[in-house]
Amino acid sequence: MPTSPQNKPVNTTPVLEFKSGTFFAPILMLFNHDITAIEISLQEKIRLAPDFFKNAQLIIDVSELNRLDFEIDITVIVNLLRNIGLFPIGIHGGNEQQNKQARLLFIPTDTATRTYDNQISLSKTQLEDSAKKSLQSVAEESVLSAIPLPNYSAATTLITQPVRSGQRIYAAGDLIVMSQVSAGAEIMAEGNIHVYNTLRGRALAGVQGRTDARIFCYDLQAELISIAGDYKTSEDLNKQARKKPVQIYLQDHALIFQEIA
Repeated sequence: MPTSPQNKPVNTTPVLEFKSGTFFAPILMLFNHDITAIEISLQEKIRLAPDFFKNAQLIIDVSELNRLDFEIDITVIVNLLRNIGLFPIGIHGGNEQQNKQARLLFIPTDTATRTYDNQISLSKTQLEDSAKKSLQSVAEESVLSAIPLPNYSAATTLITQPVRSGQRIYAAGDLIVMSQVSAGAEIMAEGNIHVYNTLRGRALAGVQGRTDARIFCYDLQAELISIAGDYKTSEDLNKQARKKPVQIYLQDHALIFQEIA
């Protein structure tokens, strides 16, 4: 006998859910409204770090332009960015007309202070379990003799697996990576970053503006290093402590590379 619609079992599987978290996107701050000058400068930045900027999402900050009463057409700047392979996902500091232009392009406004979740390959539970099991053995690893292990706290994220090309990891506190970071990977932390292996990808510490954040790594071969928004690309890194254990910190908006003996 067929089941009537009233007797059909109810599917309780959720269709979707929202999660809170943090997602990092570079902020493009504009100080000049000359479109040609902007394009030339962007092309130069991309040339220095092509892997970092490839298909990069970013937020456009026009607050300084508006403070100086420099007019800029949001449609023009968005089309420019898209044509060179960048993807604007928000605008900050726009006036009424600029915000209207952004919304017509399906770009959210006033987004510079918002944060979004970015999925990583390991779950929070896995990370916490790995941290508890690995912390004791970490201190005994010979590779750590050159770089002091930081004090572990609940805000520390521990990654024991290799961070592969294309992966992005974000830590709300300090980030410890026990394996290599591959070229094309990106690791970000609001606090310090410790890589007890080879760092070939991109490392961004103090991403919420912490100028006292530091980066420690056992073997520096990075594509890009950044602390609180100040950065150096691989071309600059070739001249400073490359393939050596180093600590990197910020001093007067300049990145200082100090070899660890």
